[in-house]
Amino acid sequence: MPLSSSILVGLLSWTVAGTATATVSTSSVSSDSPPPVLLPPPPALPPPPVLTPPPPPAPLPLPEPVVSLPPADTATSAYEITVVGTRLAETGGSAQILDSKKLEQLNYDDPHAVLSAVPGLYARGEDGVGLRPNIGLRGVNPDRSKKVTLLEDGILFGPAPYSAPAAYYFPLITRMTQVRVIKGPGAVSYGPQTIAGAIDLVTRPAPATPQAAVDLAGGSYGYKKVHAYAGLGGENHGVLLEAVHLEDSGFKRLLDDRDTGSQRNELMLKGRYRLEAPGFDHHLGIKLGYANEASNETYLGLSEADFAVDPNQRYAPSQQDRMEWNRTSITLSDTIDLTDEMSLTTTLYRHDLDRTWRKVNGFRGASLYDALIRPQDPRNQVYVSILQGDYDSSNSDEAILIGPNQRGFVSQGIESRLQGAFDTGPVSHRIEAGARLHYDRIRRRHSQDGYAVLGDQLQPEPVVSDLFEDNEGFTVAGAFLATDAVTFADLTLTPGLRVEVLRSVHRDFKIGTEEVNRTTAFLPGIAAYYAVWEGLGVLAGVHRGFSPPVPSGGDGLDPSVPRPAPTKKAEPELSVNYEAGARYTRGRSRLEVIGFFNDYSNLTDICTFSSGCNGTNVDAQFSAGAAQIWGLEASGDYRPTVGAFQLPLSFAYTFTQSSFRSDFESDDPVFGSVRAGDELPYVPRHQLNATVGLDHDFFGLVGSVNYLAATREEAGNEPLDQVVATGELFTVDVSAEVRPWSFLEIYVNARNLFDNQVVVSHRPFGARPNAPRWVQVGLRVAAF
Repeated sequence: MPLSSSILVGLLSWTVAGTATATVSTSSVSSDSPPPVLLPPPPALPPPPVLTPPPPPAPLPLPEPVVSLPPADTATSAYEITVVGTRLAETGGSAQILDSKKLEQLNYDDPHAVLSAVPGLYARGEDGVGLRPNIGLRGVNPDRSKKVTLLEDGILFGPAPYSAPAAYYFPLITRMTQVRVIKGPGAVSYGPQTIAGAIDLVTRPAPATPQAAVDLAGGSYGYKKVHAYAGLGGENHGVLLEAVHLEDSGFKRLLDDRDTGSQRNELMLKGRYRLEAPGFDHHLGIKLGYANEASNETYLGLSEADFAVDPNQRYAPSQQDRMEWNRTSITLSDTIDLTDEMSLTTTLYRHDLDRTWRKVNGFRGASLYDALIRPQDPRNQVYVSILQGDYDSSNSDEAILIGPNQRGFVSQGIESRLQGAFDTGPVSHRIEAGARLHYDRIRRRHSQDGYAVLGDQLQPEPVVSDLFEDNEGFTVAGAFLATDAVTFADLTLTPGLRVEVLRSVHRDFKIGTEEVNRTTAFLPGIAAYYAVWEGLGVLAGVHRGFSPPVPSGGDGLDPSVPRPAPTKKAEPELSVNYEAGARYTRGRSRLEVIGFFNDYSNLTDICTFSSGCNGTNVDAQFSAGAAQIWGLEASGDYRPTVGAFQLPLSFAYTFTQSSFRSDFESDDPVFGSVRAGDELPYVPRHQLNATVGLDHDFFGLVGSVNYLAATREEAGNEPLDQVVATGELFTVDVSAEVRPWSFLEIYVNARNLFDNQVVVSHRPFGARPNAPRWVQVGLRVAAF
């Protein structure tokens, strides 16, 4: 047995051996499931360190421009990529690939803008530039992308994908060469979140020949971009260094004109080496990463009246708000060619993220959200006047609470995947089997101080900081996967099974409690594709959706407070998801129409600051019972050639409906008071993206239209103009480029050409806009 496989088998054997002695609360997928495999507790952790706010950081360094930028390895058509063992054109499930050509069309830095070209995907705006994306697939809550499996080069990249799935880190889309979005039955290959699907961001490979390029740009609102890479290699080895710096001074304005923008840096070193060993060839890989951010970003929005006057203003109490984080990453891989048709890839990975977000948390005596949503209420008028600078704080209740939310994350694991192909008579098989042992951890320390608001100044109260959250959660998870794409004549069936075995622990250091939970989930799925004739096929699939409970897993109530009945633990989110449709693919042309229906037996939500939670409810999980989400996706690509010109055309349309199936009351503000038949929040009825271009050897022009219907932000069925809802958003983006020489490209981008701004979110604290018109000018220079 190869060494990497021996290591994995040994670790997994250690994981599932033995029994735990602690008294635990156990949840499982169904009452007839076998008893969960018990995971032993990890080694005892030392006492948690006391975190102290860091001193104000020096400005983030600008990466040195390397020389650089030809498109990386893009010779392979996107339609030749395989998904769960089958070619993309013939996969029995929904999958979209955005290749490097599409990613370079409009030069987007915002992942929301990039992913709007994918049907069934909804991105809820927040800061206008995509610092912390909110992405949902097929109607799941988009808050912090916590219901989507997020991958970079096939490896989980979230800060703590099991223990705290809210994605406060998202890689810069600027350095990606491909984006893969997998929905439907194919999602069982990419857990832990199989409810919605997976997004896999693919980075530039270490080259086989010398490559180098640089992309420099500047623009409105202090925008600056430096993106550079350089690499060299041969048939058996290669190395790549890539760096990105993005900066802006912000489009929102404070009264004293201080910076409201952000700086982000990412650095990646990648290497590969082919080791010829007796019996097997080993393809060794290494990827090292470092990233940081400093952004003067806030959760504080505006009242509707102030938004109408100037959507880009910011209230003075948010002047100290600032997010800072640092992340390191290492990935080691070994791919063994067992035969010409069989390979085994084993990957070790570890990511560390430390972040501190100093920000407005609310008023001591009133709900900040209620004050800005209902400013006409006499109880709220004084608080709105304080935010506007028209009234000074006069008592303790009118103090604004500001504090550093400090969090540390670890995510690490080992994963092996066996892939192969063989025939049994007239039937061909393309198999995949895998196992992953994963550990992640979050350490929270949240404190806050009171400030009197005096005009546009903040005066600290002479009291000790309030430490209102001091805890940690960690999870040990074993995942097992097997799929077989079986093809006979024109029919391909792809059955698959995923098993997730979890043990999670939550420790509250303030009140001295510990909760231990175990969950076992069996997640089957099957997809079918039938080729009616060349290029045209029909498809259908069904799979079990799953979203694991987080370690805190309760109802968000303080366990030190007596209650009349025991608290019910949150169960995993479970659903049965169906899809069916048709696909036509011929060369570079593609048309796909798919209907979907997600039937939830238990829909859940993890309460976060970004969704309006505070206090003991933060990161607690709430159950919402049965629900249904259904809709239709349609997308197409066509790239005709007319003489010396190419005319790239594409569109993506999604229609979605939703309904709760029972009555309930919830402390989660996203749910609130729900009645059967109410629609789910953050499920837009219609969305459309359409792109048209003109491409020539010496120049190119492309325009993109994006429409997003108004969307309710609270469960209900009242007309949208009577409830809290986002605005109807219509934007147009245009990009033009000229290529005077083969090594030089000069481009101009105009984002939101007609300067249309609406409310994209009222949560957590008031109305916030999408970005205004934004113009950027840049050039790319290729050295090789």
